[in-house]
Amino acid sequence: MERIAITKKAAIILQQLKAKHGELIFHQSGGCCDGSAPMVFEKGDMYLDESDILLGEIEGVNFYMNQDQFEYWKHTHLTVDITEGRGASFSLEIPLGLRFLIHSRLLTDEENAFFNK
Repeated sequence: MERIAITKKAAIILQQLKAKHGELIFHQSGGCCDGSAPMVFEKGDMYLDESDILLGEIEGVNFYMNQDQFEYWKHTHLTVDITEGRGASFSLEIPLGLRFLIHSRLLTDEENAFFNK
């Protein structure tokens, strides 16, 4: 089971970014800039510490979330998508006139049981 997924459209953009920038990570802080928007950085450009939780991997890219933000989202399945428009962040897709965003749904009973063992 997975907590995080990605749409086909967003996966295409992510692959383009990987080809240009190399290894990447996603991070969702819930703090400044684009608030709770997922941001993608070159691996090593974002300082991660014990307050960042690895939710999973999408398209070979680790997805981290700050633990405070995770407390709000721990009962949800997240899907990364892409849309036109310029976000207010340092995320690598911004110069393309695009921004990543999150769609969420509540975990099913089966998923809840799996993740809360």
